[in-house]
Amino acid sequence: MPAAVIIGGQWGDEGKAKIVDFLMSDHDVVVRYQGGANAGHTVVKEGKKFAFHQIPSGLLYPHTTGILGNGMVINPFSFLKELDGVISNGINAQDRLFISSSAQVVMPYHSILDDLKESDRKERKIGSTGKGIGPAYSDKHARSGMRMGDFLLEKEELFSKIAGMVKKANRKMAIYGAPELSPRKIAADFINIRDLIEHFIRDTQMMVADMNSQGKRFILEGAQGTLLDIDHGTYPYVTSSNSTVGGAITGSGIPPSALGRVIGIYKAYVTRVGRGPFPTELEDQFGDKLRERGCEFGTTTGRPRRCGWFDLVAARYAKKINGFSEIALTKLDVLSGIEKLKICHAYEIDGERIDRFPASSAILDKCRPVYTEMPGWEDGELGGNYEELPGNARKYIEKLEDELETRISFISTGPGRRETIIRE
Repeated sequence: MPAAVIIGGQWGDEGKAKIVDFLMSDHDVVVRYQGGANAGHTVVKEGKKFAFHQIPSGLLYPHTTGILGNGMVINPFSFLKELDGVISNGINAQDRLFISSSAQVVMPYHSILDDLKESDRKERKIGSTGKGIGPAYSDKHARSGMRMGDFLLEKEELFSKIAGMVKKANRKMAIYGAPELSPRKIAADFINIRDLIEHFIRDTQMMVADMNSQGKRFILEGAQGTLLDIDHGTYPYVTSSNSTVGGAITGSGIPPSALGRVIGIYKAYVTRVGRGPFPTELEDQFGDKLRERGCEFGTTTGRPRRCGWFDLVAARYAKKINGFSEIALTKLDVLSGIEKLKICHAYEIDGERIDRFPASSAILDKCRPVYTEMPGWEDGELGGNYEELPGNARKYIEKLEDELETRISFISTGPGRRETIIRE
């Protein structure tokens, strides 16, 4: 059966988890394919809020299998804490949650190095979450990291490996004048959780291949968004992994031939966390109002998100990079009651109008939005089907749909599962 890929079309926080949860009832397996504990996914089930960080958000359905894919970088201590929270909320994860043996481990010194490097950047900070994600991916590509499969080593061998890695990390941290970490203590901490975590570790690439051949239905869940992709995003103000469709393939082990639906998730407006260019940002009281109305605060860090009008230039770019087959539009309800809405359809730089998304962050930072104005609609509950939506809300949706040349199949009008409109 074809796999469905869920990809953010903006700078993350588009509401991907809700769409994963909404579609999961018709699927068997959910694979989180990149990122780590720097991402937060929130799902509301029957009025109860669930916050996921590393565990796939599709796990709320008891029939599903959840996989932390080989493309992730995993903090095993945070994983166990998150798992305890999931279990305490009545979700049985026994024998249906697995971690790729090829996924990288976020070590304690990675978060320290993350903070040290961010501090060293001074006024050129990139807005890191400080979760150690960048240093962990750096070690992965330098072929000097630890994999989750190393937890399956004999305890003496695992202890020696970790102690040796900490000694090398101490030499890196000494450059910044940071105090040394205890190799023995950190190695002992890992040994203490070995028996708790080894049960979850599998060769998930082979699991995925076997389940795919059995006709299992997959959802591939990404973190962050297209504009934060390490290759295709607003570098250097990006994450350290591929959050686009290519990352879904390499980070899960599923073959390209298995991909069916590539669903792009767009918020009805745009938000961004951390630093970096943001052409449609509203740095005024209205931006503050939008933040409050949309509860735009990070699930992982609690940081306030920067808010702005919908950016068609960036949205078209994300659609082309990923080849979206359809779109889910979220948080339409947040725009209710606003008299006039704006959509950025082009940029202007040095008196020249452009409609292509620049590859350079320095150039993007100089771009000024060129807006189209559209009438808003009255505040209040939105309808349960498309025809019941206010006329101006439908015009707004159809404007985005026409410009992106892609069908908007799902419209989220609130955080709950039932507050979702399916367009047949």
